[in-house]
Amino acid sequence: MSTGKALQSLIRARNGVLVPGAFNALSARVVADLGFQAIYVTGAGVTNMQLGLPDMGFMGLAEIAEQTGRIRDSVELPLLVDADTGFGNALNVRHTIRTLERAGADCVQLEDQVSPKRCGHFNGKAVIGADEMIGKIKAAVDARHSDELLIMARTDARASDGFDAAVERAQRYAEAGADILFVEALESQEEVRKLPFYLEAPLLMNMVIGGKTPIASTDELAHFGYSIVLYANAALQGALAGMQRALTVLREQRHLNEDPALVAPFKERQRLVGKPLIDELEQRYKN
Repeated sequence: MSTGKALQSLIRARNGVLVPGAFNALSARVVADLGFQAIYVTGAGVTNMQLGLPDMGFMGLAEIAEQTGRIRDSVELPLLVDADTGFGNALNVRHTIRTLERAGADCVQLEDQVSPKRCGHFNGKAVIGADEMIGKIKAAVDARHSDELLIMARTDARASDGFDAAVERAQRYAEAGADILFVEALESQEEVRKLPFYLEAPLLMNMVIGGKTPIASTDELAHFGYSIVLYANAALQGALAGMQRALTVLREQRHLNEDPALVAPFKERQRLVGKPLIDELEQRYKN
């Protein structure tokens, strides 16, 4: 089964498939190695980890396409790719879809924020008109070469216009051709519970550790009817915590042993980056 068809099957099940985010090829390999069924290529993560900047519109198409291609070469799981606002108008969205489909995306996410966008859990967000976003969605649907590529439409209207307005936008986005809906930064458990009753299309719920949406268990969200439970930057936050712990010990003690509580063993690092396969190939092609 292709990765696109595998993703479609997961979405149709509406069983709250747990999807972590990855920000580069190695983080994607960790996700795959731990048995998850799909990967979200996180724009915030790419911006934070590759550019050292906050999620406020600094990432461009080139950065997310480059990381998507590298991740696609590293893992065989479905990839949901964060394309922010599509990097411009409807014509730019067309180019974005073509570029990310070539890079290996199985789903491309577009959002309705005013550019430059900002993290969905930051204050100060604003959204474009719903009609303009609908034009972007239609352009995305028309641009894809394969029907296996899914289009995810995200609305950030909850923050500026309220829950009901966000639901109305999401419904219009589904009517325009979006395959998956993502209503970002709901602000209460009641909103999280109610959303699937208002929308028929498959839904993604974003669990941001420290964000505006109350954390619910994946089992609860599956029971409510969500197709995807996203932890976009859990790996990033875990990596930061791990680096800080290890480097604090190094700074204080001035040396660092192979303590698995602080650092991955050398052999484990080589396993995750595929050195055994490289060794095998080296022997195969040796003169």
